Amino acid sequence: MKKLSLTKLITVLAAFVLSILFYSPCLFAAQENPGAISWKFLIIGMLGGLALFLYGMRKMSDGMKKAAGNKMREILSALTRNRIAALLLGAFVTMVIQSSSATTVMLVSFVQAGLMNFTQTLGVILGADIGTTFTAQLIAFNVSDYALLMIAVGFGMQIVCKADHLRNIGEIILGFGILFYGMKLMSDVMKPLREYDVFINGMKELENPLLGLLAGTAFTALVQSSSATTGVVIVLAHQGLITLESGIPLILGANMGTCVTAGLASIGASRDARRVALAHVLFKIAGVMLFIFWIPGFAEIIRGVAVRTGSDIARQVANAHTIFNVSLALIFVPFTAGFSRIIMRLLPDEEEDESIKPSVMYLDESTVSSPALAIELARRELSHMAGTLGRMLRAIIIPFISDEKLIRRREGLTRQEAEAMIEQIPRRDERHPQLTLLEGVDMREEKLDFINDRIVEFLIKISKQEASESQANEIYGMISISNDMESIGDLIHRNLVKLIAKKRQLDVDFSEEGKEELMIYHQKVCRQIDLLQQAFAERDLEKAGQIMGSERKYLDLEEQYRVRHLERVRRETRASIATHEVHVELMDILKQVVVYSSNIAKTFFLRCGPS
Repeated sequence: MKKLSLTKLITVLAAFVLSILFYSPCLFAAQENPGAISWKFLIIGMLGGLALFLYGMRKMSDGMKKAAGNKMREILSALTRNRIAALLLGAFVTMVIQSSSATTVMLVSFVQAGLMNFTQTLGVILGADIGTTFTAQLIAFNVSDYALLMIAVGFGMQIVCKADHLRNIGEIILGFGILFYGMKLMSDVMKPLREYDVFINGMKELENPLLGLLAGTAFTALVQSSSATTGVVIVLAHQGLITLESGIPLILGANMGTCVTAGLASIGASRDARRVALAHVLFKIAGVMLFIFWIPGFAEIIRGVAVRTGSDIARQVANAHTIFNVSLALIFVPFTAGFSRIIMRLLPDEEEDESIKPSVMYLDESTVSSPALAIELARRELSHMAGTLGRMLRAIIIPFISDEKLIRRREGLTRQEAEAMIEQIPRRDERHPQLTLLEGVDMREEKLDFINDRIVEFLIKISKQEASESQANEIYGMISISNDMESIGDLIHRNLVKLIAKKRQLDVDFSEEGKEELMIYHQKVCRQIDLLQQAFAERDLEKAGQIMGSERKYLDLEEQYRVRHLERVRRETRASIATHEVHVELMDILKQVVVYSSNIAKTFFLRCGPS
């Protein structure tokens, strides 16, 4: 991982050298002829500066995510029903990870996992919008002259420091430096525009709220970052190229532009994901509609605040961005329940006809760059996988113990009693009644193969990121766990389905004692898989310990039942003799599931517990 980091850092330095080479001709041209504008180099400088700004923000965000580690997911998963707590927590988490999109992804996964309801997410969404203003407040400080110093310090810390937390801090500082250097580049190439009448008149036109709103929205939709739009507006303000009245519509447009990002992200996503995106869109549109009609009055309020926070236009623009989002949150947070009902009506629950097809519930490729969040989603997917395995295991035993033909022929039962017993036998899959029991088993075996492939691919992609040592350890453990659960599915499907056919050919049922022992042991095996699902869902090491602790007890119980069965065979019990081969093989496969589940629990306990 350190070699990969060094390569990235060298690449960044090369980018700086190239940017200076392109940037220098623009400066020399400006010095030789102060009144002339070199449009070629101005455009190059703007694009290069914007690229460095976005890259710096990404580096800063990555460093913050790594420094925060797994704490952000634990904090967010501990949400209560308190709206204010949700609001503050959403602001804090987004401020730290510098990505409202990442916060939204976490919300979707928690809603799907049942840890929080959709209404609770609305407060967090409003808080996330406040958290995004943190970057604007930082870049409003005109510290561009120290950008290269920050780059040097951050680069040095990443090269020299061996401790992960110091290297993460170095990455944050390096990101800040690159961000401010990008701002300086944009600011310097814009200097000639201060005396270019056409441009100045164009900026004045943006005082028209509609034009400013459209410009801000279009630019944000293009670069897919409201922070980038805010940064450019602040650069314009630093150069005195815009007034506060023209800056506010651009900021409102930046907030509207994030709706485009949210809408694109929700295409093809789950219904819960689309609801979260729709909530984000509705909040932003409603907020902009509330502010767009009184921009002059809003500007006066901002100027009043500027008496204490700073009178320069750049600071006032940053304050407008913050006050807009804070006001939006305070206005709408009391009405989140009503908004929730509106969104539920717009996007009601629907039957998912596609649920039979193999799919994953939680994995999201966009989170791979944030290892802590991506690992959390992978763990949720393992819980989903364990749930699928549990339903498969519960279904597979039914054909062994409830053969309709044998029930009809059982001595001592009247026709009505036999029919009553047959009526109670589950004939269809528990979740998909359109499927028979064995069709459901086939479908889930295919699902387990698909989920395992997706989880392993996803985790390998995470491992290629700059994950910490503890995160890498957890990744390798999860790959092993996923493969083991897929092996259990293969064991059930490959061996037990064939064994059902063999049992039916015998035309003889198990003895009453043998059937009871099989049912008891099967229930205990299912309990192990259920505990696995709970351990993954709740990150509960105590449940993993229960699984490991039960292994020896269940292996001893299998041996005890096997001795009893052999004793019945020795006594020449007809049913036991006829079903001997099937009985022993079925118990052996169930015992293997016990061993597999204990190994999975051990891997989870050692590799996937809290770091």
